[in-house]
Amino acid sequence: MKKEVLHKAVVSTIPVLSGYLVLGIGFGILMSTNGFSCFWAILMSLFIYAGSMQYVAIGLLSGGASFLTSALTCLMVNARHLFYGISMIEKYSFKGLKRLYCVFGLTDETYALVVEEGKDIEKEDLPSYYFMVTLLDQLYWITGSIVGALLGNVLPFDTTGIDFSLTALFITIFTEQWISGGNHKAGIIGLLATIICLVVFGASNFLIPSMICIAFLLCIMKKSVEGELHE
Repeated sequence: MKKEVLHKAVVSTIPVLSGYLVLGIGFGILMSTNGFSCFWAILMSLFIYAGSMQYVAIGLLSGGASFLTSALTCLMVNARHLFYGISMIEKYSFKGLKRLYCVFGLTDETYALVVEEGKDIEKEDLPSYYFMVTLLDQLYWITGSIVGALLGNVLPFDTTGIDFSLTALFITIFTEQWISGGNHKAGIIGLLATIICLVVFGASNFLIPSMICIAFLLCIMKKSVEGELHE
């Protein structure tokens, strides 16, 4: 891998580093305070690697939720990744294990980085760049999870509100994209569709309808939104 590609990936993921360490620590602490060892925190961060779902999974596991409940909850929480994947088909058209790992590791924050970044990188180096961004982000998350799990075993914590940290990071990334972008058609579509679905379907059921609405509207306005991304 070229040094400039690695350097670009490290620089691009610095905002995620600061967020994922804190979020991972929060997750590790919650795992520990709910009676799970550091080993389980590491396994979840290695093989599940879905921040919001990992937070939700703690309650499901500690509460003895059924398989059906867990499966439906997982679908509800992670449904947005179906649309992330569809939009990345062209970028992830390369073959091999790198592609499989990039598909697995496409979190909200990684998606926000790779969907627009890499414009100053040679085309043949893009697969390596996407791979390194994905790998670095997961390493940040795993590191935070380990630190949090270890801290949770030795220090007393009031975990009230820790689960909001993931929402805070997403808002931060959205704000940064809004400020650095040209026009904001895609962002406005996402906000309006989400607010309308929240009012219509309620806080417990708005996620999937809002994702469907956003995908539908973005498909209709494809040329306009693509013009925004190239600005």
